[in-house]
Amino acid sequence: MRVAIALSATGGPWGNCVTYAQEAERLGAAMCVVAEAWGTDAVSPLAYLAAKTERILLASGIMQISARTPVTTAQTALTLATLSGNRFILGLGVSGPQVVEGLHGVPFAHPLGRMRETMHIIRLACAGEPIVYQGKHYVLPRPGGEGKALRLNLPPNPTLPIYLATLAPKMLELTGELADGWIGTSFIPECATVFTERLAAGAARSGRTLADLDLSQGGDVAFSDDVEALVATRKSRLAFSLGGMGSATTNFYNDAYSRQGWADVAAETIIPERQNSEEVLCLQNTNGRRLQRNTCADHSSFSL
Repeated sequence: MRVAIALSATGGPWGNCVTYAQEAERLGAAMCVVAEAWGTDAVSPLAYLAAKTERILLASGIMQISARTPVTTAQTALTLATLSGNRFILGLGVSGPQVVEGLHGVPFAHPLGRMRETMHIIRLACAGEPIVYQGKHYVLPRPGGEGKALRLNLPPNPTLPIYLATLAPKMLELTGELADGWIGTSFIPECATVFTERLAAGAARSGRTLADLDLSQGGDVAFSDDVEALVATRKSRLAFSLGGMGSATTNFYNDAYSRQGWADVAAETIIPERQNSEEVLCLQNTNGRRLQRNTCADHSSFSL
């Protein structure tokens, strides 16, 4: 097992973030993962950290596939790999409809197909091949125009690692099939099979096993003499994930906890019509009572 840290350039003074990454490297942390949501991007902080660190792996956690074309993503990944001395890991995710359609103004539809095609095009570009692709969502060169097949004017890097941040069953299978690693969230150890069985099924399609995937799973660590205050802070963050990180009909985090047996709790955080995040955070106090978890069961029938 290796230890990684996660940070966001939005989360505080940037100088403190840099010091944190440097100190983590000194203490032996294996990887620094930089987030991208609707604040700072992941790429700029990673490029800066590449110049300020020496050994720690640097990963995007994640770059949103709807915010960039597949070839732009490949160009960015290859550039970061060069700047960091080949320490970069490309973490990709589909984000969600609220960000994709609300912030970037592009359709969120068919995230599974778009992720598969994005992966294929990035692999093609990183291999140094002419970028010719005929897919349902992407066609390169664009037909009917003056474009021609090009290869990137960058040294090939066909082994550049690509990790996927996925939660839905079919997305987990795609991760096992195509990716080098998995960036997991919303994970309950007692129900690990909800994720690992799907990852293993996908890996089998490519003649691999679960052991061939690098599994990265986050967890909160905090220190204080006031445990209740720590729990309250964690509650508000979890309530935002369950109730605010998605719409009333599409929230992948809420769905992930539901598949692990917490459907009743997850349902209580959903606001019928999207309101402000402060109201979402108030849901942490759900009548002041302790909500009990359902038993873990076989969720193999679930599909998104």
